[in-house]
Amino acid sequence: MPPTGDPLARRYRRLLLCHPRDYRRARADEMVGVLLDAAPPGRTRPTVREAANLIRHGLRCRLGRPASRTVGVWATLAAVICGLFTAALATRAAWETSPPQPGRAETAGVFAAVLPGHDLGDVDPAPALFTFYSQPLTVRSLENVLLGDGGEYQRSSVVAVAAGTPRMPAGETLALARRRLHETGWQVYEPLSDSTPSCPEKTCATPVTSIGTTLLARRGDTVLELHVTSPPPVDGSHLSLALSRTTPPAVLPAGIAGGLLGAGIGWLVFGWASRRTEAAHPARGAVGVLFAITLFLWWTPVLLTVPPLLRHHLDEPHPTWHPLWEWLGQPAASLLFVVGAATALLGLALAAAPRRGPDPLPTTG
Repeated sequence: MPPTGDPLARRYRRLLLCHPRDYRRARADEMVGVLLDAAPPGRTRPTVREAANLIRHGLRCRLGRPASRTVGVWATLAAVICGLFTAALATRAAWETSPPQPGRAETAGVFAAVLPGHDLGDVDPAPALFTFYSQPLTVRSLENVLLGDGGEYQRSSVVAVAAGTPRMPAGETLALARRRLHETGWQVYEPLSDSTPSCPEKTCATPVTSIGTTLLARRGDTVLELHVTSPPPVDGSHLSLALSRTTPPAVLPAGIAGGLLGAGIGWLVFGWASRRTEAAHPARGAVGVLFAITLFLWWTPVLLTVPPLLRHHLDEPHPTWHPLWEWLGQPAASLLFVVGAATALLGLALAAAPRRGPDPLPTTG
């Protein structure tokens, strides 16, 4: 047995804790002895390469595949995506701590303070914190969410529109609003403009280009979005103001806690299924295929959504970022998530089937 008083031997044994207990009982002394024999005189610490190899091999053993070079990668992918999904679920629950959406009185007060001299028209209240096609999400609408309309599930806002004809040109209205926002304590962001061709007459003989300008501001837990259109549209309002709430403080810690919990559970479940199907299992191939399908269905929306959404955030001001689930392509790609969950459950069920012959020696610590 290698001397336990040797500091290098003690450090090697600490690294071997990554291996299952039974594996350490059977091979730890031999492994430490080989490592000490290969170490040059005077060394007191394992090299970075040795440490990495021992940790990597230990994780492979705990996953039931000590000879596999990729099992750690697959386990990490499974753990990360499970952590992301549970984090998104936790953040959605934490959004319920948000204050109620602004009411009619608060909206009218902000409108009067930001746009003095403008007449307030209709005020459209927010029916819920998040809405699907401007209505609260219901069980009946889940079918439409799954069949491709999930992107319509969005944060809601209370919208007020100006009544009558424009009191001043669009540029003067924006200048007035920016000045009043600064004076009343709002943090104002740079305005964004886009142009849209429209046809004021049925024949569309003389198309007109409408320029829409959006001004964003934030004060406390409230976000303001002012939209001005020039020239005024024939069938709509030239001026609208929307108020919504910022991300509640509870969302970040809830997301971190939910993500860590989900990643840990994902790693453990993957390890269990991997050890179950290590050898002499009738469904080993099927479980591997189902696992690959699950990862493909879960990771594809994430990889397709993150780059454009990141560019969107970098190109435009955002007083509050999009919710985490939108970064995961949800619920726009909720059908892929549901199918992936079904293949994952089927794979776990097959992994739980009895093995052929006697069970292999346990490999867990």
